[in-house]
Amino acid sequence: MLQYSIFHAQNGHQPERSIGALANTLADYLSPEQVNLVRRAYYYAEQAHEGQRRRSGEPYVTHPLAVAAILADMHMDHQSLMAAMLHDVIEDTAISKKTLANQFGATVAELVDGVSKLTRIEFQSRAEQQAENFQKMALAMAKDIRVILVKLADRLHNMRTLGVLQPDKRRRIARETLEIYAPIAQRLGMHNIRLEFEDLGFSAMYPMRAERIRRAVKRVRGDRREIVEHIEESIESYLEEEGISARVMGREKHLYSIYQKMRSKRKSFSEIMDLYAFRIVVDSVDNCYRVLGCVHSLYKPVPGQFKDYIAIPKANGYQSLHTGLFGLNGVPIEIQIRTEEMEEMANNGIAAHWLYKTDSDAASGSSHARARQWVQGLLEMQQRAGNSLEFIENVKIDLFPDEIYVFTPKGEILELPAGATAVDFAYSVHSDVGNNCVACRINRRLAPLSEVLQSGQSVEVITAQGAQPNPNWLNFVVTAKARSTIRHFLKHQRRAEAVELGQRMLEKALAGLGSQLKDIPEIQRAELVEQTDSEKFENILEEIGLGNRVAYLTARQLLSGSKEEPQQSEPLPQHSMVINGTEGFLVNFARCCYPIPGDPIIGLLSSEKGVGVHPDPCHNSIEMRSKPEKVVPLSWADDIENDFTVELKVELSKQRGIIAVLATRVNGADASIEKISVEEDTSKITTVHLLIGVRSRLHLANIMRRIRHIPATLRVTRVRH
Repeated sequence: MLQYSIFHAQNGHQPERSIGALANTLADYLSPEQVNLVRRAYYYAEQAHEGQRRRSGEPYVTHPLAVAAILADMHMDHQSLMAAMLHDVIEDTAISKKTLANQFGATVAELVDGVSKLTRIEFQSRAEQQAENFQKMALAMAKDIRVILVKLADRLHNMRTLGVLQPDKRRRIARETLEIYAPIAQRLGMHNIRLEFEDLGFSAMYPMRAERIRRAVKRVRGDRREIVEHIEESIESYLEEEGISARVMGREKHLYSIYQKMRSKRKSFSEIMDLYAFRIVVDSVDNCYRVLGCVHSLYKPVPGQFKDYIAIPKANGYQSLHTGLFGLNGVPIEIQIRTEEMEEMANNGIAAHWLYKTDSDAASGSSHARARQWVQGLLEMQQRAGNSLEFIENVKIDLFPDEIYVFTPKGEILELPAGATAVDFAYSVHSDVGNNCVACRINRRLAPLSEVLQSGQSVEVITAQGAQPNPNWLNFVVTAKARSTIRHFLKHQRRAEAVELGQRMLEKALAGLGSQLKDIPEIQRAELVEQTDSEKFENILEEIGLGNRVAYLTARQLLSGSKEEPQQSEPLPQHSMVINGTEGFLVNFARCCYPIPGDPIIGLLSSEKGVGVHPDPCHNSIEMRSKPEKVVPLSWADDIENDFTVELKVELSKQRGIIAVLATRVNGADASIEKISVEEDTSKITTVHLLIGVRSRLHLANIMRRIRHIPATLRVTRVRH
């Protein structure tokens, strides 16, 4: 210990005084035993980081000490403070998680590990590395939400000391803070930390813009002081007359919010600063509503600007009454009214009422319940996401700060981000409701699923058994849960279809070789899985269905280990695969030639797209025929009821209303018109191109015959490009 004191005295750092100051702060709300545990963690970190220095030249241990001090200001528990002291030990020293667990207990070791980055894995890009790190932290948050609080404190101190870094690194860290960590602080209701993140991030990203706004704010502050004081005095004296005890404070807008409003609302600095904001803090909820009545009596309220976040709290637990007023001479005033407890909650969020009594106790209270619900949502997204980059994209979507509040048919309130649609609403109720929704009623009227919802609306989702998500929904949903669930469903459905198609193709290939899949011994399947470096046999079937593996060659490989060699060297042509038109994503009907039931057809394998169905012959398939392994024999099922698209070219004598007559004839033949386009060849002839839905060649022949019976018809032909 003597060596420590000499070393740090020589370097101008006095750890005992620094840790002593922190210990004095902690003594106000922690027991002496807990304070000693935090002190012990500090000395352990100091030993572990000995010889390491920050970019600023200070001993590295000053950073964890500062992080712990930030958490102490929030009155966090001793385990969080110990984790703050040790949060870089696993990442930056040779000490392992197991060693930490032995020294300080499993809970502290888990917290430290949750905050630690993945340093021993090679990543293709920095973006992927950051995404993986965040994904790891999200998993740790699910076990203990204090992980994110330690991480936010760590990031806050790093932002405060950003000036020593290179400009490009400064901007990268600032951007990540503004995109991820500031919104997380907002989501957890930690207003003070969010404001500091935003102003520090803004100054690092756009130093010149921040400086200009800072100077402008300073310049107008003196002019505003008189008006602010006058409004404060008016409100205070009126409340005093009514016998209400309250604190009235003028609120200053911070730099980043001024910049954001100037950009998003395209307003000048003077227009933004014309608005005066005040906070009124009282002792009870009843008095919040009494104060609201008082200020509405004192100044005229602005219609549509009253919001009651006490009755309907925000997603992060924030509660307050908001109202807009016209002051003297039309000066716009914003007022927030809340209790002391709500004020504490608004500033420190989830950390305001930290209730960990023992290692196993969960934090209680609405803020903690909401935070845990959010973390649970993160976990669901993480399970559905294809990779860490998709996960981080979903998290960013989920961190929209603006909310709307809508009602279920039973009167329950659901909170959604601004811009949400009925599909987002359906998925927020339950994933199955979202997957099966087919229509919706907004305020009891039928509405499109893509219609943007507004606060206060009542939304009812209509579902149908067997309905499936539409890929087009991804163009308008805004919630991360809806986006990730739809993507997951479509990927899962695509895989299931690929496996089913691959099995059918392999069955046909084996039939051509005089065998069946059920007769292949399990040991031969296992050998093929091993030879192809696949995880399981299903993966091989999926690759066949996607067109990445040839069914015939796979069949030969499967049979090569059997005792009886197949007699045929090629698949028999009569063993064709039957198509019924309901196969899904991986059986695609070619748009070059529009095959319909009754046409002789072949299938052409295409990588990742499965089987393309073409009429035989089709000039677009001639090139592929040189690769027989890519050709799949196909035939139509007997009981097809679906409609298939076909293109017709109709030449008509030009007459008034002839297009309507043509459409009537087609509809009269029980066919649907998907598209109609007209081109004029000459002054006497009109050429019409029709895309129509038909069931078979016989149905098509009937339609063409009806068209020919129109007196103005000159010629009808089926178009094959």
